[in-house]
This record gives sequence, structure tokens and C-alpha cells, in this order.
Amino acid sequence: MTAVQDKFYTDAFIAGGWKAAPRTFSVTNPSTGAEIARVADCTPEMAKEAIEAAVTAFSSWKKVPPYERGKLLRRWFELLMEHQEKLARLMALEMGKTIKEARGEVAYAAGFVEFYADECSRMNDEIIPSKFPHKRGMARYEAVGVVYAVTPWNFPLAMITRKVGPALAAGCVVINKPAELSPLTALYAAQLWREAGGPEGTLQVLPTNDPAAFSSPFFADDRIRKLTFTGSTEVGKILYRQSAATMKRVSLELGGHAPVLVFADADLDKTLEQVFFTKWRNNGQTCITANRFYVHSSIAEEFGRRLSEQAAALIVGDALEESTQVGPLVEQQGLDKVVRHVADALEKGATLMTGGTAPGGLFYTPTVLSGVKAGMLILEEETFGPVAPIVTFETEEEAVQAANNSAYGLSAYLFTSDLSRAWRVSEALEYGIVGVNDGAPFAMNPQSPFGGVKQSGIGREGGRWGLEEYLSVKYISMGI
Repeated sequence: MTAVQDKFYTDAFIAGGWKAAPRTFSVTNPSTGAEIARVADCTPEMAKEAIEAAVTAFSSWKKVPPYERGKLLRRWFELLMEHQEKLARLMALEMGKTIKEARGEVAYAAGFVEFYADECSRMNDEIIPSKFPHKRGMARYEAVGVVYAVTPWNFPLAMITRKVGPALAAGCVVINKPAELSPLTALYAAQLWREAGGPEGTLQVLPTNDPAAFSSPFFADDRIRKLTFTGSTEVGKILYRQSAATMKRVSLELGGHAPVLVFADADLDKTLEQVFFTKWRNNGQTCITANRFYVHSSIAEEFGRRLSEQAAALIVGDALEESTQVGPLVEQQGLDKVVRHVADALEKGATLMTGGTAPGGLFYTPTVLSGVKAGMLILEEETFGPVAPIVTFETEEEAVQAANNSAYGLSAYLFTSDLSRAWRVSEALEYGIVGVNDGAPFAMNPQSPFGGVKQSGIGREGGRWGLEEYLSVKYISMGI
């Protein structure tokens, strides 16, 4: 177990300083159930205070030359990496991500800050040719304004930097409401922005245990020009509707329910190596985790056996232990859903190949199910847990149809040795992200576009696409 000293920031970070709230709420360690901190439960009045600070900050931050904004982001990146172990420990403590994975997330999260620090030197306006000799045209890129960022618990740092990095680079300012289950990492990151020299009000972090009431001032105030949200499709739709009243710009990264297509000619050694990342990482609690395995019937038995061996060998335990590969589920509701999905599948005829037990606390053993068929909950809902259901198929068309038979369209994966099939299937899949023989398409890859289609969201994060989400285009035509 790491000996790094715990340091918690538990007040709200408003206007560059720490402010206590009239009440607090408990943050617990899902590995042990023990309380680790009590955090500010911010009120709508505190939200309004943060809005005023953000509006004031935006008036000056947007005028800071991009190169200077880039220098501050670069310093923030350096501090995030200097504090990698402390941030990783915070993640392991508050949401159960294994310490090894948490270290990787800090590096991944810091990578977005580094990338957008560099992008600050490449934000160029464009000259637009005119048909008239006495006119000149220009497309000017300007910061959207004050941003309200609502971030999830499963990537408590990376989902912040993936939004805040491009927003600050563009000249926007951000008010972040972190998830109730994992606010400590966000508050620590805010302190590091402060130490980097970030001007007051440019990044504010306000935890709350009453998100609906707390968020209402942001949706009522037309000075909040953008909402960026990562979370469930159901909540995303509510926030989308609330944003419409003041015509806010919206970015939504929502549910996944990713399919994995394993064709008969797939290299099973490489496939299982990649499946390890996309299925078991973060205990299956990611929006792009493999949720449905469609495996050609000719290799389904061998694939199921080998996947079961892989699952059974995983070490389940306290997230802070170096040997742990699978930590706890983040909360009881998540565990209950996993248990319900497995029970429903078994009642309807699926076969349990390994796992399927809840040994205590919030732990659940990595599980593989075979004989899974349409009509089972596990194929209709996103499980968000360590369960791999296997469905067999006979033809390429059948596999694609089954994969696309979902309201979601975030990520999909396919494994094949046939180059033509790789192109055909990746083009036919109705998803924003497709991994071809690749179970970790976004590993340390901040320059790539992340986002989905259908009910998996609107907009893109990462790369130049992520920066464009925070920029408005102004056309200037000048007669000379």
C-alpha cells in the first residue's frame, strides 16, 4: 500500500479561494465502506456567487494572449504530473479505481492539458477570399464564454481536464460540478491550477449532494453560454432540455453499451490481450467498456473458455493494493444492477462460465456468461460492471445488425485478420468510435476525437474537435 500522505481539500473552490458550505456530505471508500472525508455541499446561492466570479474572470481571461494561456496550462500539466501519486491515491480512495490504473489516469488526464497548452499556439483566424476587390473577409474564433461542466465519478480527473483544458485554452472560464461520489480529485486539481498561477474565477469547483437544485441557477442564467456533461443518457436529456431555454451550446457524452465483434479469422491471442483492456479496466465501469460480445460460432467455445480463464485469474481486492487488478463497484446501486443483470440472464437460459458471486462489500467477481440471447436485460441495458456476455453469430451481416440494434452509438470493437472486412464492418457500425483489433483506442491519445452518435451524445472531446466546442466563429467583412 502506498505511503503517500493523504491531503484532502474539502471546501468549495470559488473565485480562487476556499469557502466552506453551510452543510457537508460524506465521501466513502468503496473498498472498505469507511468515510474518508466530509465535503462542502454547495447551495444554489453559492452557485450564483461562482457565476458572478466567472463572468468577471471571463472579461479579462478572454483577452489574455493564447501564448500566455498556454504557459499557464503547461505549468498546470507539470504540477499534475508532480502530484501523480497523490492524485492516484485520491482516486483509489474515493471511487475504487485500482492504484495502478489511477496512476495511468493521471498521466492520461495531464496529457489533455499538455495537448491544449500546445494548441494555444495554433489558434489562428482565417482570411476568407472575397469576390470584390474592395472587400476583405475574416473568420475570427472567439471564446464561447462561461462554461458549466458536469463531470462523472468513473474518471474523476480525466473527464475534468478533457473539458477544462480546451475551454481554458480557448479563453473560456469553467465552473465544474464534480460527481458526488468523487469530488476530492477535482478539488485537488483546482488547487494545482491555483498553484500554477491560474487567475481567480477561471476554474471553480463546487461539489454538491443536491445536483438538481444546485444546477438550476446555471440553466436560468443566459450568461452561462455552454454546458458540457458526461453521464447517463437519461440525465443528459434533462440537461439538454433545460439548456434550450437560454440557447446554450451543449456537449453531451452519454451512455455506451459497446459491442465487440469477434470474427472466425481473428487472432485470439491478440484479441484476448485487447479485450483485457476494454472489458476489465476500471471494473467495467467506463462508457466505452465492452458490454456485449458477438463471437462467431466456430470459435465461440474456445473464446469463452479462454476469456473465462482470463477473468478467473484477475485479482479482486482493495484498490490501494498494488496487486489488485479489479477493485470494488463504486456504490450499492451499481452492484445491485450487476447482480440483477446476471440473475436475469441465468433465469432466461444463459450459462455461467466463471464468476457470478458477490463476496461482500461492493465487490463482484469478474464474470463470463455464454448462451446469451435477445430479450435478456444484459443485452438491452448498459451493465457498467465486470460481466462479459457472449452471443454467437453466423454471418457478418448478422453480427453488424445485432451490434447496431441499440439506441446507443458511442464505441464498438471488431477483431479480424481480413482487411476488407475491417473496412466494411467499421464503416457499417453506427458508432462514433470503432476500435479495429484495438481494445484501447484512446489510451494516452488526447489528439483524437471522442464522442458518439444516436443517444450516446452530441459533440466531440479531444483533439482540435474538442477545442472547437469552446469557440464561436465571427465573420468580419471589411470594405477598403
